[in-house]
Amino acid sequence: VTYREVDVDDQVGCPVEATLGVIGGKWKAVLIFHMMHSGPHRFAELRRKTTGISDRVLTRQLRELETDGIVQREAFAEVPPRVEYSLTEYGQSLRPVTEAMCQWGKQHMAAGVA
Repeated sequence: VTYREVDVDDQVGCPVEATLGVIGGKWKAVLIFHMMHSGPHRFAELRRKTTGISDRVLTRQLRELETDGIVQREAFAEVPPRVEYSLTEYGQSLRPVTEAMCQWGKQHMAAGVA
């Protein structure tokens, strides 16, 4: 399906816009990628894997993904407290999107454009 074949209703908006509304921005797709390929993560693990993100931005991005039903936050009643973030079943439905982005990124990097 090419973009010309997609019937876009001006009242509803573009489907790509809807997708970017959920996973857009600098970090959300990266966070989804890490959780998709490595399972649940603690906050510090995500911060380590996502080079350049501040604690404040990471917290905000995770909260937005949780609000959109993409990420689940699970707090364990332990001492010290432990919190893990993982993808929901709905979040797992983004697998084809992130895999396509990953493949395109590899080709882009191999072309020496990046």
